[in-house]
Parts: sequence; structure tokens; C-alpha cells
Amino acid sequence: MKVDIDIVRQLAAVLDETQLTEIEVEDGQRRIRVARKAAAQHVVQAAAPAAAAAAPAPAPVAAPAAAPAAPAAPAANAVKSPMVGTVYLSPNPEAARFVAVGDKVAAGDTLLIIEAMKTMNPIVAPAGGTVAAVLVENGQPVEFDQPLVVVE
Repeated sequence: MKVDIDIVRQLAAVLDETQLTEIEVEDGQRRIRVARKAAAQHVVQAAAPAAAAAAPAPAPVAAPAAAPAAPAAPAANAVKSPMVGTVYLSPNPEAARFVAVGDKVAAGDTLLIIEAMKTMNPIVAPAGGTVAAVLVENGQPVEFDQPLVVVE
């Protein structure tokens, strides 16, 4: 299988910019995954349906170890991340946070934003309530389905 090194370099640059642990893209029959080990080394895996068995794959990458940061108890009412990216708690560095613990929110109010692929994605409250906990810090990388904010 021929791998486009420019695409791999671009994906590695996205990892560096966003401090993510891995990124995967799919284009038809081609799939490319770039992952970072704990020592900040890049591991690249590329696979095609038939060619994957013919080419030896690089060393497997262990699952990210960042999961223990999320407490188990508040996850029941937590708003979870719909994507991998970098979380921002305010619209810009000089502005006040979208929400703080104890704030009342209505359904549709912005809780925070997640930057993914240089796009700012607002994460909104699914229902009205009170912010019981903010489980992430400003500028922190987040994974898919990671609890972000608890709204009760």
C-alpha cells in the first residue's frame, strides 16, 4: 500500500497543535491513524482492507491513560464530549467563563467550546439546571465521550 507521507505529516502536526493522543481519518478504502506515545513519539498505522495483512504494522499503541481524570460518580448527569479536541471554558482568553459551579443554565446555553481541526464547536446544556461541577480545565485535551460538565 502506498502511504501519502504529506497526509501523515499533516496529521502529526494536528496532534502537536491540539495535544491530542491520536487522530484517525478515513477516505474510502484507506484509513490512516496517527497516535502519540507517552514519550511524545509518533506512531503511524495505515491500513487498507487487503494490504494490511501483507505489511507488518508498527508496535501497537496502548489506550490513552488520561481516563482516570474523570470521576465516576458525577458522570451520570454529565454532559459528555461529542468529539476529540481541546476544551475552552471561555469564548476568548480575556472573557469570563461560559459557566461556573452554581450557575443556573437553560437548555441550549453554551457550557464550553471544543476546538477540533481549527473549528470551534459550542457544547450546550441539553436541559436546564444548575452547574454542579466542571470536570475539565481550560486548554485541556479531551477525548470522545469524556464527561465535561455536570448539570443537575
